[in-house]
Amino acid sequence: MTSSPISRRRAVKIISAGGAAATALIAAPWVRRASASDVILLGVPSSLSTPYGVADDTDHLNGTKLAQEEINAAGGILGRKLELFVPDVDKLSPESARQAIAACIDKKVYAISNSFLFAPIPAMDESAKYKCPYLQGNTQRNATEAFKADPEKYSHVLQTDPSEVNYGWTYPLWLTKMEEEQGWKPKNRKIHIVAEQVGYCQTILKAAKEAIPKYSFELAEVTDIQYPVNDWSPVIQRLKEVDAGAIMIDHWVAAEYAAFCKQFQADPVPGALVYLQYGPSQPEFLELGGRATEGFCWSTVLGVYGDQIGQDFRKKYLAKYPEYEGNMGLVYTGNGYDIVKYLELAWKATEDPEDFAASVKWIRENPYRGVCGMMDMRNEYQEALHYPDNGFGNQAAELEKGMSQLYVQVQDTQHKIIWPGPIAESKLRPAPWW
Repeated sequence: MTSSPISRRRAVKIISAGGAAATALIAAPWVRRASASDVILLGVPSSLSTPYGVADDTDHLNGTKLAQEEINAAGGILGRKLELFVPDVDKLSPESARQAIAACIDKKVYAISNSFLFAPIPAMDESAKYKCPYLQGNTQRNATEAFKADPEKYSHVLQTDPSEVNYGWTYPLWLTKMEEEQGWKPKNRKIHIVAEQVGYCQTILKAAKEAIPKYSFELAEVTDIQYPVNDWSPVIQRLKEVDAGAIMIDHWVAAEYAAFCKQFQADPVPGALVYLQYGPSQPEFLELGGRATEGFCWSTVLGVYGDQIGQDFRKKYLAKYPEYEGNMGLVYTGNGYDIVKYLELAWKATEDPEDFAASVKWIRENPYRGVCGMMDMRNEYQEALHYPDNGFGNQAAELEKGMSQLYVQVQDTQHKIIWPGPIAESKLRPAPWW
C-alpha cells in the first residue's frame, strides 16, 4: 500500500479464486496440495470496510498484486500460479483479527501476508494452529516480545520491519542531527508531546520518555488526546501556551493529521519543529491536507527507499496504478511487494511450499534486501533490525545491514526523505510558520 482513491473509503468485494482447491483438499485430505491444485494461495487479510486502516491495506494489497502480476507473468512459482485470498478484517477488533486468520486457514493458504493489526496476539494465536509462514509489518514490540517468550509457538511469525519503540527512541536523535547537520536552530530545548491513547501510541510515548534524557532536550509536557479528534483547537491552544521548540504529535490517523495541519497553519506555534508520527505516510494526508501540509515532518520505520532500487519500484507501481501519481503511499506499497518476493525466494529455494517449517527456516536464515531495505530477522525478536542505531538494542550499525527509519518533510506538497543522509532526497527546509 482497488483502483482509485475513492475505493479507499468504501468496502471492496474481493472473491478468492482458490475455493475449488480448498474444497478438493477437504474432500481428500491425504492428497498432497501440489497434486490437488495448480496454484499457490496467499492469504492477505485486509481492512476493506472500516474507516481506519483502509489506506494502508489498500497500499499493501496493491503492492502484493504488483508482485503477483510479475511472478505470474514470468511463469509462476515452481510452475504454479500465485493467487490471493483477501478476507476483510477490522484492525481494532481482536475477534475480527482472529477470524481473518481463521478464514485463511480454512482456505488452506500457503502463507499469510498482512500489513498490521492493532490486536496482533489473537491473530498470532490463531495462526499457531496452522503455522504457515506469517509475514507482517505490525511494527509492535508486544508482538515480537511474545515470540521472544515462546519462540516455538510463534516460530512462523516474522515481523518484516522494526518495532514502534524506535519512533520514540530515535526522535531526540533526529532532533540532534537536524541541529548538528541541517541548520535547525531550536528556539528552546523543550519538547511537547501530544499522545493518543491506543497502546501503539502509548508505547512510542514511553520510549520517547526513555530516550529524551540522553540528549540535550527536556520533555516539557505530554498532552493526551482520544481518537477521534474532531477539533484540534484546544490542543493547539495548549501547544501555544507551552511554546516548545519541538512538537511531536503521537497519533495514527491520516485524515485527523490533515485537519491538525490546517488548524495549526492558521494559528501556529512560531518557530516550532513539528513532527507527526507515521500517519502522513497514508495518501489521504496530502489529499485532504493539500498546501496546509507544507513543512511538517514525519517518519516511518518501514518505507520505500529513495535509492535506485526504490525509484525503480516507484516507477513500476505508478505504471500499474497511475491514479497515485504525485501521492503514492511509500510504506505498505513496498512492504506488500517485498513480502511476496521474499516468499517466492523461499518457495523456490525449498522447492516445497507445502513444507511450512522449511519455508520459515529459510526466511529466517536468509536476510532479504527489498525496496524497503534489509529484512534481517535473525534475532531474539524475529523482527527486522533497525537503522540508524539509537542505542536501545536490535539495531544495525550499517545502513545495508538493517531497515532504515526514514524521516520525511512535506516540501512543495511532496514527501521528501531528509534523513538519514545516505538515502536522503533533500534537506530540512524552514516551515512556513518559522
